[in-house]
Amino acid sequence: MKKLLLGAAVLGFMSACNSDNMSNQNEDPANENIASAGLTQRVCASEEVRQEALKNNAQLRQKFDALEANTEKFAADLQMGKVLADGTVEIPVVVNVLYNTAAQNVSDARIAEQIDILNADYGATNSDISKIPAEFQPVSAGDTKVRFKLINTVRKSTTTSSWATNDSMKKSSTGGIDATSPSNYLNIWVVGSMGNILGYATFPESAGLWNDGVVIAAPYFGKTGASAPYNLGRTATHEVGHYLNLRHIWGDAKCGNDLVADTPTQTTSNGGSPTYPLYNRCSGVQRSVMFMNYMDYVNDAAMFMFSAGQKARVQSVVASTGARAGLRVY
Repeated sequence: MKKLLLGAAVLGFMSACNSDNMSNQNEDPANENIASAGLTQRVCASEEVRQEALKNNAQLRQKFDALEANTEKFAADLQMGKVLADGTVEIPVVVNVLYNTAAQNVSDARIAEQIDILNADYGATNSDISKIPAEFQPVSAGDTKVRFKLINTVRKSTTTSSWATNDSMKKSSTGGIDATSPSNYLNIWVVGSMGNILGYATFPESAGLWNDGVVIAAPYFGKTGASAPYNLGRTATHEVGHYLNLRHIWGDAKCGNDLVADTPTQTTSNGGSPTYPLYNRCSGVQRSVMFMNYMDYVNDAAMFMFSAGQKARVQSVVASTGARAGLRVY
């Protein structure tokens, strides 16, 4: 049916061209030279050749359909602001605030501040990026081509003062707030205390499920009023990294694998504010670990980079064919 309609459109276009050209020839004496040469209109055979090729080649037709579908989607995404002009994917964010005290009811200004921090860290415009050691500068991610846009804030007063990692904050039936279309929005829940847990997140295999998103304890959300040494908004940067398919840099095992080739293997997590170089002998080679990576456990002030390999993983999940492609369709 699509091919028939396309053929009809081409014929209609040619008829219109014929009519217009004949009319113009009657009005414009300059066209007399064209007529005398035996040509009544400009002729281009490109579309005819294309249609003949498509008719005789099923593989070419499949490529044609894929090309047009991708072009249409990309144009729609650009128009709706989901993919910016430079190819950056803009992720829509809904922040769900569950508060038991006034301090837990984080302000709109603090939420905006946290979104700005995410954009700076993922866009490599953070002020401390200049601290990346020369050893790791060649593998620094730079701009991950991901941005975040606050769409809505949902607030709910609760009698719960402490939360567990059982996702109860994500269901209204258990005192929480239901996610807003988790296939299409990054949901962030800001809650009261979670004990010694700063936050947690779901990975892309959970894309679209009712519990999909990021949870952050209020004391570590944003910057203004947050609790040191986790008061620069990097808890969100770290947890959103998991949401975008980044693992802990030590691979959650002694000398484990984070599935990223350009992050040095390390024995375990690092905490506090280490001094570079920090050596690691997992591979038998003395070299520093990348403790300043957002996916380690160091203090907020000690983390300030993603690697190029991590950027590739992030890009793969937000691509039009990726696990989180739904973030482009909100």
